Amino acid sequence: MTTHTINTTTAGTPASAASIAAAEAARTRLDFAKAAPKVFRAIIGFDAAAREGLDPTLVELIQIRASHLNHCAYCLHMHTNDARKAGESEDRLHMVAVWREARHFFTEKEQAALALTEAVTLVSDGGVPDEAYAQAAAHFDDAELAHVLALIMTINTWNRVALATGKVAGTDERR
Repeated sequence: MTTHTINTTTAGTPASAASIAAAEAARTRLDFAKAAPKVFRAIIGFDAAAREGLDPTLVELIQIRASHLNHCAYCLHMHTNDARKAGESEDRLHMVAVWREARHFFTEKEQAALALTEAVTLVSDGGVPDEAYAQAAAHFDDAELAHVLALIMTINTWNRVALATGKVAGTDERR
């Protein structure tokens, strides 16, 4: 049985009945960190290694986009908050989901990373297109590209952990 701390208020406003019900349902899910601590620590290590040498803003954009695609509200909430703390603008945060229609908000390098994030996250839709890979390879050296790929793999893993274990947005357990 998990021991999540559930926030019943957001910015002083009572949580909705649906969010409280979701939080209660999540309590019946496995606490992954406690049940498989070595695996959990390995994912944390993989995540830390993947981030090395990457711009923190780019890291958050990648994590936000993958979390959108995977419908992971827990990770999306966490990473949009982290991006704000790192100085990311609200305008850009609102545009990540529609970055192709709002390219002027993002650098070519960020666009390449977002395209690669989509391709790797949605790999079952036809693999990683050569065009998406080539665009990323044109903006990142081999070491950076390897780290971008590792970061995409890491956030996809975290999304799956959060979704499978019923993590509730707004209950960031890192704090």
